[in-house]
Amino acid sequence: MTLRIDVVTIFPDYLAPLDLSLIGRARRDGLVEVHVHDLRTWTHDRHRTVDDTPYGGGAGMVMRPEPWGEALDEICSAVRGRTPRIVVPGPGGEPFTQAEARRMASEEDWLVFACGRYEGIDERVYEEFAGRYPLSVLSLGDYVLNGGEVAALAMTEAVVRLVPGVVGNEASLVEESHEDGLLEYPVYTKPPVWRGREVPAVLLSGHHGQIARWRHEQRVERTAQRRPDMLDRRAAGDGPQRPTISASE
Repeated sequence: MTLRIDVVTIFPDYLAPLDLSLIGRARRDGLVEVHVHDLRTWTHDRHRTVDDTPYGGGAGMVMRPEPWGEALDEICSAVRGRTPRIVVPGPGGEPFTQAEARRMASEEDWLVFACGRYEGIDERVYEEFAGRYPLSVLSLGDYVLNGGEVAALAMTEAVVRLVPGVVGNEASLVEESHEDGLLEYPVYTKPPVWRGREVPAVLLSGHHGQIARWRHEQRVERTAQRRPDMLDRRAAGDGPQRPTISASE
């Protein structure tokens, strides 16, 4: 079944990159279906208002529940027989990981991204729709963006590229960073010497077993240098494990 993605935002033009590169081609090839919606479509006043001051005081504005309620009511019932997962990008969510991207690509057939702005969406919207649909609040990292659009773009790309047929050489997905709890090994191409810097000799040897061992060692070393927390999780059995490469390979 074709993966469907809906994105609700007050800045539809922000999602224009979804027409480019691999995702654009996947859309044209019918591997994924993407719909971008302007939240202001579901407003009813002259100024198309989507926000108001927060109860209890405080800085900033809060997105009103009425347009969100009407938008999600309509969008989430657009396809009979299918149930969407609503995804709200935000810094207060659970970390979005490669494992979650792969789960979505393999298990979900419909994602609805609700892109908040300002100080966020009225909490009652979460309560209302979490009782009716699967709902995830997901964060790209421990920092704050102006809105959910950048995160929706990043998550969409991470998921769609894992859909079968989107990436031409699917073998390239196997040893990517985070796929098995390690970062990717360093890569090289022609020329063999550039500004006095040589490509590691093992990569020119043609010995596939030695190359595989070298790449695995480089992945472990790079992960230890840049993300030692990932090795800690692997050691504790909390992350994906990669089989040990034997000397005979």
